[in-house]
Amino acid sequence: MSTIDAINEGDVNFSINEKGIATVIFHHPLSNSLPGRVLKKLADTITDLGGKDEVKVIVLKSEGGRAFCAGASFDELISIKDLETGKKFFMGFANVINACRKCPKLIIGRVQGKTVGGGVGLASAVDYCYATKFSAIKLSELAIGIGPFVVGPAVERKVGTSAMSQLAINATEWQSAEWAKENGLFAEVFDNVEEMDSAVETLANKLSASNPEAMKLLKGIFWEGTENWDQLLQERAALSGELVLSDFTVNAINEFKKK
Repeated sequence: MSTIDAINEGDVNFSINEKGIATVIFHHPLSNSLPGRVLKKLADTITDLGGKDEVKVIVLKSEGGRAFCAGASFDELISIKDLETGKKFFMGFANVINACRKCPKLIIGRVQGKTVGGGVGLASAVDYCYATKFSAIKLSELAIGIGPFVVGPAVERKVGTSAMSQLAINATEWQSAEWAKENGLFAEVFDNVEEMDSAVETLANKLSASNPEAMKLLKGIFWEGTENWDQLLQERAALSGELVLSDFTVNAINEFKKK
């Protein structure tokens, strides 16, 4: 698969059932990685569903039975040649996080497998997240010379500064799903996908029958103190956009792609 082909692969789809439960599914053949086109569609989809009266609650998931999300698309990262393009790419992650933050509907995350970088940011940006025991997490950005600048605020909000620091500094090591649960990222960890999906369905059904106004107000309270994130995440995207142009990062990404 060429770089251009890989960037153009992947998509986002959604459905709304009779109870007002909207299910958003993103996918990409490379372990559900996230090129800019998929990030934009994901942010737009979440925003659009948040504005629909018939939607009561949103479930966010990825396709397949293995990786939940491999984070940023290496193919797209390696194609970035100028600061503006770099900032625009990382703003894709910022826009998804902000879409989740601003969405007036509660969002349930469903994490079936390993999650890296931007995928950890997604799991942190939802309001309630279930996972399987196979859902180890890693913030690998420092290993390629960048840093989890854009997803950092969302991750830190969920797991705290100490756990966030561990993830960011020890960038090549996986932390287990149980570690993620103990630190507040996952609400519950299940032995298999079937058990997790049953719990997702149960919670989504309960929320779909709850007071929409109460849930909206509750979400607003949960996200108090993040009102500056539009500006903050723009600044963080600029940092990453500059670093991705460095020789260190270009060489590191090329080495990763060889593995």
